[in-house]
Amino acid sequence: MNSNVENLPPQVLRLVYKEVSDLAADPPEGIKIYPSDEDITELHTAIEGPEGTPFAGGIFRMRLVLGKDFPAVPPKGYFLTKIFHPNVGHKGEICVNVLKRDWKAELGLRHVLLTIKCLLIHPNPESALNEEAGRLLLEDYSEYAYRARLLTEIHAMGGPGGTSGIPQDTGDGPQPKKHAGDPTKRLAPGAASVAALGNGANGGTAGGTTAAGKKKADKKRALRRL
Repeated sequence: MNSNVENLPPQVLRLVYKEVSDLAADPPEGIKIYPSDEDITELHTAIEGPEGTPFAGGIFRMRLVLGKDFPAVPPKGYFLTKIFHPNVGHKGEICVNVLKRDWKAELGLRHVLLTIKCLLIHPNPESALNEEAGRLLLEDYSEYAYRARLLTEIHAMGGPGGTSGIPQDTGDGPQPKKHAGDPTKRLAPGAASVAALGNGANGGTAGGTTAAGKKKADKKRALRRL
């Protein structure tokens, strides 16, 4: 994506620079800011998954892109870390009112970041970009939470292929990494809950082996649906 620095008026650039500097010096709780010295119109962040949600323990990379009409037009937000959430599309695009009809120029970037973090706590299935996640949230919360937690453990908890909240790619749109092999082998050391369910407590018994095989098959089916 091309920089919009040359398209923004000097007074807007000064305001953006000040706000980004303030955010970096005093970020909202649970959010880290990674400003770019080369392009102030693209702000990378890392959001901690809130406790009490299927995203707890994960670090989710995100970016805000300021267009040439900012602040009259809201920034665009993208999750770079893959996430199973009703209001996040398959390409990482975010659907939240503050980035659409509720936007006001005076709201600022801090308000946007806090609103997106709150979206992890209170999803809105009525404006779902991921229709399957929205349906499960309304009809089968346990399945929704299972799949959201599974992707959190695979992609957001710092294991092999995980992002660890560190900006890595600044290209157009999110580019989730592809994985191969048994998903239970890709979980972070602290994210063994799903693997433990599949392995069984005593692993050496016939019952444990059968349970492990069934759980692995269930997980493969779940991953195929993601």
